[in-house]
Amino acid sequence: MSVLIGTTPTRTFDDSRRWAREGTALLTGAIDGLSAADFEADSQLPGWTRKHLIGHVAANADALGNLISWAETGVEKRMYASTEQRNADIEAAATRPAEELREWYLRGAGELDAAMDRLTASQWEHEIITAQLVTRKASDVPWMRAREVCIHAVDLGVGITFADLPDDFLLALAGEIRTKRGLSDDDLRGVAGSLPDVAAWLAGRPHGLVDAPELGPWL
Repeated sequence: MSVLIGTTPTRTFDDSRRWAREGTALLTGAIDGLSAADFEADSQLPGWTRKHLIGHVAANADALGNLISWAETGVEKRMYASTEQRNADIEAAATRPAEELREWYLRGAGELDAAMDRLTASQWEHEIITAQLVTRKASDVPWMRAREVCIHAVDLGVGITFADLPDDFLLALAGEIRTKRGLSDDDLRGVAGSLPDVAAWLAGRPHGLVDAPELGPWL
């Protein structure tokens, strides 16, 4: 089956908030099912254990919370002090006890959702700067979080696949990655498969497509 992946955004703000909540619920359920020993196992991301991954997602909630605070107060608050500090924090997270990581993840996810609930329509229009030094509106934060929780729920390696993610999320994700990778219609012409497989391929994750060119990891 061929999947038509366009370059026009296919998401709304309400979509992004819904996907962030659905992805958080999916990831939270997966983390809740892990034993302390399970935290030590490898994730599906090369070089990262599940502790690295969970620490990263927990830190991401705090970092996006900084952007929401910026939009709410008008006082600049960047996601991370630096790329080096971000990477060091992830490595440090991999040494923390499993229950401490679990609590950090749950606290961060809850606080971020509550902070987003507080923003007014005008505050969502406030400009913020991402970790990639891109200026965006605060209204993009829910989409940024949705990508993190949905994709990393798969990366956790507990049996969740791209087929478990909402179809409309996968269409929006695939369209964004196609644009960022600069893929033309010709690049995609020979790629045929289910939407979850195409999205996984575009994201540089394991997929079931045949003869699709290899792409490096994204996100």
